[in-house]
Amino acid sequence: MPILVARTPVTDRHRYDRATAHLDGPVAVVDLAAFDANAADLVRRAGGKPIRVASKSLRCRALLDRALAVDGFAGVMSFTLDESLWLARTGVRDVLLAYPSTDRAGYAELTGDQELAERVTVVLDDPAQLDLIDKARSGDAEVRVCLELDTALHLFGGRVRVGARRSPLRTPEELGAFAELVQRRAGFRVVGLMAYEGHVAGVGDRVPGRPVRSQVVRLMQSRARTELAERRAAVVRRLSQVTELEFVNGGGTGSVESTVAERAVTEVAAGSGLYQPQLFDNYRAFRGRPAALFGQPVVRRPGVGVVTVLGGGYPASGPTGPDRAPVPYLPPGLQYDPMEGAGEVQTPLIGPAADDLLIGDRVWFRHAKAGELCERFAELHLIEGDRIVRTVPTYRGEGKAFL
Repeated sequence: MPILVARTPVTDRHRYDRATAHLDGPVAVVDLAAFDANAADLVRRAGGKPIRVASKSLRCRALLDRALAVDGFAGVMSFTLDESLWLARTGVRDVLLAYPSTDRAGYAELTGDQELAERVTVVLDDPAQLDLIDKARSGDAEVRVCLELDTALHLFGGRVRVGARRSPLRTPEELGAFAELVQRRAGFRVVGLMAYEGHVAGVGDRVPGRPVRSQVVRLMQSRARTELAERRAAVVRRLSQVTELEFVNGGGTGSVESTVAERAVTEVAAGSGLYQPQLFDNYRAFRGRPAALFGQPVVRRPGVGVVTVLGGGYPASGPTGPDRAPVPYLPPGLQYDPMEGAGEVQTPLIGPAADDLLIGDRVWFRHAKAGELCERFAELHLIEGDRIVRTVPTYRGEGKAFL
């Protein structure tokens, strides 16, 4: 009978080191047990409503397929038209392009292929986007359209805005008028509504060492959830006068529970929670397991309490700051030299753990965000226990650089 060993950061580090001992670094891995546990927890949190996988957070077809095979996940939320068409051609039957595109060649392909047009839905929020698509048309395939609702919270009479600057469509009247315009236009059909509340889904409400900030975030998010729930429901009622919606998409990893609680919402989007990057540690509602990591080899020992690893300067998108840098994770007790940070070619790390590391040993990092890690690596090594069970290409490894 096998002896079960409790999972701790120390045992995880030993597992990852043993699994990749035959590989030269840098290497990127995904712990399948953690990935699957995160998937199961997202399904639990979604309470029976389907989860659409955000492809930008995975950027690996094998892991998109693994998520979609879990009961409770359905469909993909993509980030470029080229990617959407590629996924649809390779077997994904329901792709929602969540960001407007000006890819004229892509729209020519979409409108000239009925099967692709049935699989791909595109987000639009401006009449000029309709004009661009019509100019690019190569056939009469009907374009499936999803409208996007601006979810930002406006405070103090609109003088303060909290939330991403995305769609210009905010009110039920604006959404309704645009839906009517789309419906009157030959070759287009409104089938869905998307509303991504990034100021709730993507902002942690439990920031370590920042109790006042955390409380302010919680107050803001409480107000934002109430305001958006009322406005989203009103928008859905208005759109129901124009067309029958197939889906109403909302939320993200950080807001699953509150988003699915709205009756108007039929599905939620999530992706980052499968990899559980560092920025998603700061939530009270859930605690995921780090699943995606990258290991950098120690190449120098400059002095007592210091080691240098190869590479590592993989910053995440968003406002520039320390929270966008990868986090030295295993072994515990390492941090950046504040004068150097994460370097383009090499990265010095300081701390008591450095003195136990030898040339060739590995330091494991967590990326600040999720799928952006895959733009740095051509393949992911999938780990079960202390062995690699499969090595799969990332988008980059398949020769795809969509953005």
